[in-house]
Amino acid sequence: MAKILGVASHYHDAAAALIVDGRVVAAADEERFSRVKHDSRFPRNAIEFCLAKGGISGNELDYAVFYENPKLKLDRILRTTLKHSPYSRDLFVAALRSYLTNKYWIKTAMSSFLDCDTSAVVFCEHHLSHACSAFFCSPFSDAAVVTIDGVGEWNTVTASVCRDGQILKLYEIDFPHSVGLLYSAFTAFLRFRVNDGEYRVMGLAPYGRPNRMDDMWKLVSLHGDGKFALNLDYFSWEYDSHRLYSDKFLELFGQPRPEDLELDFDGRGNDDKNGVGLLAQQYADIAASAQKLVEEIVLHIVRHIHDVADSDSLCLAGGVALNSVANHRIRQETNFSHIFVQPAAGDAGCALGAALYWNQVVLENGRSGGRMEPFNPYLGEEFTESDCRNFLSAQAVPYSEFENTELLCARVAQLLSENKIVGWCQGRFEWGPRSLGNRSILANPTHPNMKEIVNRKIKFREPFRPFAPAVLEECLEDYFEIRMGDHSTEYSFSTLYYMLEVVKFRVGKRALFPSVAHVDGSGRVQAVSKKLNPLFWQLINEYKNVTGIPILLNTSFNVKGEPIARGINDAYDTFLGTDIDVLVIGNFVVSK
Repeated sequence: MAKILGVASHYHDAAAALIVDGRVVAAADEERFSRVKHDSRFPRNAIEFCLAKGGISGNELDYAVFYENPKLKLDRILRTTLKHSPYSRDLFVAALRSYLTNKYWIKTAMSSFLDCDTSAVVFCEHHLSHACSAFFCSPFSDAAVVTIDGVGEWNTVTASVCRDGQILKLYEIDFPHSVGLLYSAFTAFLRFRVNDGEYRVMGLAPYGRPNRMDDMWKLVSLHGDGKFALNLDYFSWEYDSHRLYSDKFLELFGQPRPEDLELDFDGRGNDDKNGVGLLAQQYADIAASAQKLVEEIVLHIVRHIHDVADSDSLCLAGGVALNSVANHRIRQETNFSHIFVQPAAGDAGCALGAALYWNQVVLENGRSGGRMEPFNPYLGEEFTESDCRNFLSAQAVPYSEFENTELLCARVAQLLSENKIVGWCQGRFEWGPRSLGNRSILANPTHPNMKEIVNRKIKFREPFRPFAPAVLEECLEDYFEIRMGDHSTEYSFSTLYYMLEVVKFRVGKRALFPSVAHVDGSGRVQAVSKKLNPLFWQLINEYKNVTGIPILLNTSFNVKGEPIARGINDAYDTFLGTDIDVLVIGNFVVSK
């Protein structure tokens, strides 16, 4: 068996992951350490953490695997920009500068940083990294695997069949035809940050009506083989370094959202007499229409792969796999029985996928059957009880220490029932963009104003943004329109465990949870498993004992524009800088 490091960097969401003897030891985004949101730089901090967690040094690694092939990616950029010369001059210069200073020399940079031989530094193509990150973390021995993102080297979509530890690509769709870039174009048009604001588009969409579908279908055509083609006259990413959409796009949809136009759909600013509310609604309608278009394209791809893959199990990866609304429609409207989405489905997850590819496929350490336990997303840094005590003592703040988790959870549940907002920092931080109960801000989901309070006074973000209902797994079907089915296959419901699927509340339940039920009656659910996170499960169960409610409002432990808290220091800073009432780190409780 081998010691293998996976690395992703120099585009967005740099990360590292370590596999030792076939076991995932650690995985983390660089942004958690650098505190730069979506940090794309070489992940030296994440690498050092992974190596320390594995108890090894860089020169003890058997392989260090980079998540894409830089030469192939440079080939695509050069060919594309030369095709559109001279209009693509700025894009050509920017791309060449980036590659000649970073990615093209990544083999030398990695071997130098790790103090290992250059022969130990190897490459895995981008979409193959995505595919491996999903399949080899899934509970399946065979599956169809679909990867959908902006672009890798050339691929924007791949469809594969995976069995016996091998991955056979059936077909691919190449740049410039891209679902991910299509969605990013609307993200930019709505004045959200690309590669960050796509969640905002998805959150805004339910406030709109998909009444622009005739215009949307001018952008894309679907083919009978599961493929699609964009009408590239509407897009400019092949030649423009500053804008993803063309003038023809603007003729169709109008001007981008004015930067000073608030999208406040929770009771203020949308029914005034000067037309601001009407204009905001028009942008919400565009968001709803763009979201539906992407869903239809994804369903088209997935339905075809089911017909040719001879498997009832599906693995999804790539940034588009983080679209939790589309994921639910896949479950509801395709013939796949089981779906798995690895929690770090975006580019950061490719660090893990690249390492898994080298271990499972190249070195033939593949498995003959599926996992017997869920994929563990708690792969980041942790802290000790003495770390907590020493930190709080140094801050000279009063705190309560509880001798066991039963007393701790009883106290915190009581505080939550009194409408206190709790910062909850426990164990190892999560792998992926979702807070799954170890770096979370928690609150009472039944309070009528809690969504507004948390958005405005703690997260400092748009009021339309929804929050996740974290629900005890055993109670999921009582509150949401979904069936977990046979629990022998329960871990194929990863979308629910990792907060990657939007599900409707049951009739009569939605009104009980105004702070986590979105405007369309849905919630981006986290099914909390006692096996995956026993402490978070214990807290929600205690809250259920106090209130009769097995659900908490759960959002990431950060404010808008900042990475999720890494550990004690970040959590404490956020606690001080917001209206969070109570901070819980380990078995210690601090109140304002």
